Amino acid sequence: MKIRINKGKASGHVEAPPSKSMAHRFLICAGLSQGVCTVHGISRSEDVEATLDCLTAIGASWERKDDTVKIKGVDVRHMSAAKPLPCRESGSTLRFFIPICLVSGSNAMLSGSRRLMERPLGIYKNLCDEKNLVFLKDETSLMVKGPLKQGEFKLAGNVSSQFISGLLFVLPLLQKDSRIVITPPIESRSYIDMTMEALAAFGVSAEWSDERTIYVKGNQKYEADEVYVEGDYSNAAFFEALNIFGGDVSIGNLSPESIQGDRVYGKMFEKLKEGTPIINVSDCPDLGPILFSVASAMHGGVFSGTSRLKIKESDRGKVMADELKKFGVTASAGDDEVIIYPAGFSRPEEELKGHNDHRIVMSEAVLLTLTGGVIDGAEAVSKSFPEFFERLASLGIEVEKIED
Repeated sequence: MKIRINKGKASGHVEAPPSKSMAHRFLICAGLSQGVCTVHGISRSEDVEATLDCLTAIGASWERKDDTVKIKGVDVRHMSAAKPLPCRESGSTLRFFIPICLVSGSNAMLSGSRRLMERPLGIYKNLCDEKNLVFLKDETSLMVKGPLKQGEFKLAGNVSSQFISGLLFVLPLLQKDSRIVITPPIESRSYIDMTMEALAAFGVSAEWSDERTIYVKGNQKYEADEVYVEGDYSNAAFFEALNIFGGDVSIGNLSPESIQGDRVYGKMFEKLKEGTPIINVSDCPDLGPILFSVASAMHGGVFSGTSRLKIKESDRGKVMADELKKFGVTASAGDDEVIIYPAGFSRPEEELKGHNDHRIVMSEAVLLTLTGGVIDGAEAVSKSFPEFFERLASLGIEVEKIED
């Protein structure tokens, strides 16, 4: 799908969509509970749909009304061989469900796109090898078999926090206590804390015993509960960026008490307005693309801690550097650094590409409000924010779908 964005200044009010990260976590906790749970604030993004599909595959049942999902959970400790778990292109879904599938000792198959299966899973592969569990992967599927036993789990802290979160979902269900020992530096700790917050909402405890060790008591049960998914700071950042470009946009549905790491976007935008800052994004990698976009139209910037952007839906550092060149901007992407040089910003003379990456598309769309232009592959927003272009249009930006 191609979308044309016309030059314009955004004005009005927009509600931030529900947090995709917390939606995954609440839905999984509900699916592991022993009763019927109600989760409010569930969008129809493709990633969240993947998690719901996987809950069905492991034996949980659910029904939806508007943005509310009621879930009857399942005891995965006694899960028999189930249908393949369709993870689609959701890295969170895949990494969260691998440990869930290891609990019972039955064979389990997880499926996904080629790009998803290309994303790193070595942490789990090593864990399964160490504990004599099955882990067999091909281009579009993964077979695992447990049973996973309690104990000490040593994980590197400079890889995706999703591996740690995946273990946190299931270690409370094992017979005895466990510890997760994380080798520093610990990146994206806020996402680990979000998982622990979700567990607590369902009566399950996990706690930091020191700066790099999480203690998890065994033989716990998820309690049925009613929860509300808070607004998403990651996606709110795209609308806040419109204000940097002269817009007048207010954003609702954001909790000031949220522990989401991407809350820092406001401070980072201010730095980009004031000069050419050095910004580390290792704790908020999802902000990378929109920060690069803002930097390209302002004074440039040097971004460190970008190595994990290589393993997202696209190689986000390289992809953004390539797309920004269409605006006349000089940008480079190294192993752990992206540099945006402060000169040359102008209207692109060719179409932008979406690279099948929702955050790339939304970052490009925000930038095009300054110049106008076309994005090919704009449908990628459905992965996390299907209503993005509708919300953008509600702020007075002309958005036009171009028929192929």
